[in-house]
Amino acid sequence: MPFIRIAVFGLTLAPEEIRHLQQGTTDLMTTVMHKPLEGTAVFVEQINQGGWSIAGKPVQIAAHVEATIGLGTNTAAEKTQFMKEMMRLLRAVLGNELREETYITFHEFDHDSYGRGGLSRTEREHRRAVA
Repeated sequence: MPFIRIAVFGLTLAPEEIRHLQQGTTDLMTTVMHKPLEGTAVFVEQINQGGWSIAGKPVQIAAHVEATIGLGTNTAAEKTQFMKEMMRLLRAVLGNELREETYITFHEFDHDSYGRGGLSRTEREHRRAVA
Protein backbone atom coordinates (compact mmCIF):
# COMPACT_ATOMS: atom_id res chain seq x y z
CA MET A 1 0.00 0.00 0.00
CA PRO A 2 -0.57 2.59 -1.33
CA PHE A 3 -2.21 1.92 -4.67
CA ILE A 4 -2.83 4.86 -6.98
CA ARG A 5 -5.00 4.69 -10.10
CA ILE A 6 -4.76 7.53 -12.60
CA ALA A 7 -7.41 7.53 -15.33
CA VAL A 8 -6.66 9.76 -18.32
CA PHE A 9 -9.23 10.58 -20.99
CA GLY A 10 -8.70 12.11 -24.42
CA LEU A 11 -4.96 11.69 -24.87
CA THR A 12 -2.76 8.84 -25.98
CA LEU A 13 0.20 9.09 -23.68
CA ALA A 14 3.70 8.23 -24.84
CA PRO A 15 5.58 5.68 -22.72
CA GLU A 16 7.76 8.46 -21.25
CA GLU A 17 4.65 10.43 -20.22
CA ILE A 18 3.22 7.37 -18.47
CA ARG A 19 6.56 6.85 -16.74
CA HIS A 20 6.62 10.54 -15.70
CA LEU A 21 3.18 10.15 -14.08
CA GLN A 22 4.22 6.91 -12.38
CA GLN A 23 7.52 8.23 -11.06
CA GLY A 24 6.10 11.61 -10.05
CA THR A 25 3.23 9.96 -8.17
CA THR A 26 5.61 7.52 -6.48
CA ASP A 27 7.83 10.43 -5.44
CA LEU A 28 4.84 12.29 -3.97
CA MET A 29 3.78 9.22 -2.04
CA THR A 30 7.23 8.71 -0.55
CA THR A 31 7.91 12.37 0.27
CA VAL A 32 4.62 14.17 0.95
CA MET A 33 2.70 11.15 2.24
CA HIS A 34 5.72 9.43 3.89
CA LYS A 35 4.88 6.02 2.39
CA PRO A 36 7.56 3.38 1.92
CA LEU A 37 8.72 2.87 -1.63
CA GLU A 38 8.18 -0.88 -1.26
CA GLY A 39 4.55 -1.65 -1.99
CA THR A 40 3.74 1.68 -3.68
CA ALA A 41 1.93 0.84 -6.93
CA VAL A 42 0.78 3.27 -9.62
CA PHE A 43 -1.57 2.28 -12.44
CA VAL A 44 -2.06 4.69 -15.35
CA GLU A 45 -5.14 3.88 -17.39
CA GLN A 46 -5.88 5.51 -20.73
CA ILE A 47 -9.54 5.83 -21.66
CA ASN A 48 -9.87 6.27 -25.40
CA GLN A 49 -13.54 5.40 -25.84
CA GLY A 50 -16.64 6.81 -24.27
CA GLY A 51 -17.14 10.37 -23.21
CA TRP A 52 -16.34 12.66 -20.32
CA SER A 53 -18.34 15.74 -19.42
CA ILE A 54 -17.99 18.44 -16.81
CA ALA A 55 -20.99 20.60 -15.91
CA GLY A 56 -22.92 18.83 -18.65
CA LYS A 57 -20.47 19.80 -21.40
CA PRO A 58 -18.10 17.40 -23.16
CA VAL A 59 -14.38 17.86 -22.52
CA GLN A 60 -11.50 16.71 -24.67
CA ILE A 61 -9.01 16.03 -21.88
CA ALA A 62 -9.77 14.84 -18.35
CA ALA A 63 -8.22 12.87 -15.52
CA HIS A 64 -9.19 11.31 -12.21
CA VAL A 65 -6.88 10.08 -9.45
CA GLU A 66 -7.80 7.58 -6.73
CA ALA A 67 -5.28 6.77 -4.01
CA THR A 68 -5.87 3.91 -1.59
CA ILE A 69 -4.10 4.28 1.75
CA GLY A 70 -4.32 2.96 5.29
CA LEU A 71 -6.88 4.60 7.56
CA GLY A 72 -5.42 7.29 9.78
CA THR A 73 -1.92 7.12 8.28
CA ASN A 74 -1.87 10.69 6.96
CA THR A 75 -2.89 14.12 8.18
CA ALA A 76 -5.29 16.45 6.42
CA ALA A 77 -2.34 18.74 5.62
CA GLU A 78 -0.42 15.89 3.96
CA LYS A 79 -3.42 14.91 1.85
CA THR A 80 -3.99 18.54 0.86
CA GLN A 81 -0.34 18.91 -0.17
CA PHE A 82 -0.49 15.66 -2.16
CA MET A 83 -3.58 16.90 -4.04
CA LYS A 84 -1.92 20.22 -4.86
CA GLU A 85 1.28 18.57 -6.09
CA MET A 86 -0.61 15.83 -7.95
CA MET A 87 -2.60 18.44 -9.87
CA ARG A 88 0.65 20.19 -10.76
CA LEU A 89 2.06 16.87 -12.03
CA LEU A 90 -1.07 16.11 -14.06
CA ARG A 91 -0.96 19.53 -15.73
CA ALA A 92 2.77 19.16 -16.44
CA VAL A 93 2.07 15.94 -18.35
CA LEU A 94 -1.45 16.49 -19.72
CA GLY A 95 -1.38 20.24 -20.29
CA ASN A 96 -3.12 23.29 -18.93
CA GLU A 97 -6.38 22.36 -20.67
CA LEU A 98 -6.96 20.00 -17.75
CA ARG A 99 -9.92 21.45 -15.87
CA GLU A 100 -10.16 22.54 -12.26
CA GLU A 101 -12.80 19.80 -11.88
CA THR A 102 -10.11 17.14 -11.87
CA TYR A 103 -10.79 15.04 -8.79
CA ILE A 104 -8.08 13.52 -6.63
CA THR A 105 -9.56 11.23 -4.02
CA PHE A 106 -8.36 9.10 -1.13
CA HIS A 107 -9.90 5.80 -0.14
CA GLU A 108 -8.81 4.94 3.38
CA PHE A 109 -9.08 1.37 4.67
CA ASP A 110 -8.64 -0.21 8.07
CA HIS A 111 -5.44 -2.29 8.21
CA ASP A 112 -7.44 -5.52 8.35
CA SER A 113 -9.30 -4.58 5.14
CA TYR A 114 -6.43 -4.59 2.66
CA GLY A 115 -3.24 -6.41 1.94
CA ARG A 116 -0.76 -7.53 -0.64
CA GLY A 117 0.79 -10.85 -1.41
CA GLY A 118 -2.10 -12.59 0.33
CA LEU A 119 -1.45 -10.98 3.72
CA SER A 120 -3.38 -8.18 5.39
CA ARG A 121 -1.35 -5.21 6.58
CA THR A 122 -2.11 -6.25 10.17
CA GLU A 123 -0.71 -9.75 9.55
CA ARG A 124 2.32 -8.39 7.70
CA GLU A 125 3.12 -6.04 10.61
CA HIS A 126 2.61 -8.90 13.11
CA ARG A 127 5.03 -11.14 11.20
CA ARG A 128 7.58 -8.31 10.98
CA ALA A 129 7.36 -7.76 14.77
CA VAL A 130 7.84 -11.47 15.51
CA ALA A 131 10.83 -11.80 13.17
